[in-house]
Amino acid sequence: MNGVHAVLYRELHIYKRRLLKHAAAYTMSPFLFLIVFGWGVGRHVEMEGMSYLAFMLPGLATMAAMTQSYGMATEINIARFYWRVFEEFQMAPVPPWEIVLGEVLYGMMRELTAATVVYVMGWFFGAPITFTPLAVAFYFLHAFTFSAAAVIGAMIVKTHADQGHINTFFIVPMSFLCATFFPLDRLPGWAESVAMCLPLTHSNLTIRAALYGNPIPWASVAVLGLFAVVFFLLAVVTVRRAST
Repeated sequence: MNGVHAVLYRELHIYKRRLLKHAAAYTMSPFLFLIVFGWGVGRHVEMEGMSYLAFMLPGLATMAAMTQSYGMATEINIARFYWRVFEEFQMAPVPPWEIVLGEVLYGMMRELTAATVVYVMGWFFGAPITFTPLAVAFYFLHAFTFSAAAVIGAMIVKTHADQGHINTFFIVPMSFLCATFFPLDRLPGWAESVAMCLPLTHSNLTIRAALYGNPIPWASVAVLGLFAVVFFLLAVVTVRRAST
């Protein structure tokens, strides 16, 4: 596990030096969403038997966490293409899975911090949340899944400029289709079918159910767990191929 420790130590050391910038990034976008949709649009709107702000808050937190995984992918690309630091990891006598696990753990820390910031802001906006152990476990699963996906995205692009395509075709569609701001049944049938194939949908369904005491959609838990395993294995494969 020395490789995991080395990767995580480096990432956390850099993260500490940029903490204020990261903190600003964690708050700005959720704050705008809470102002516009929570107060401006949804103050007098109910969704699934609760205030719209309460409905939106878990989705906003999962979206913020997912966005931070995308930011981690950008950092990995900078390390690959400009600093050549990632090549040093690949040349070290450690297996690729340790490199991936180190990056995933770092990504999880970023994502869970971003989600926590959203819930703290939600408390100030009048939507306090009571966490359950099951909801926390689902958040860890969500963070693991998207951190592994971030490593894949960082390793398959050929240039730093290509990273923007991931945002266009992966991050943005999931942000608005996956039950983040409204229930899936509000979508057209074809769009709902597409959304059910995306991991963020299952994160939102499971986390929202666990937070508000609704029946847990265990099928979505299983799908999200499958995404986590597949993404991690693919991340290991892409790191191994990049080092050859």
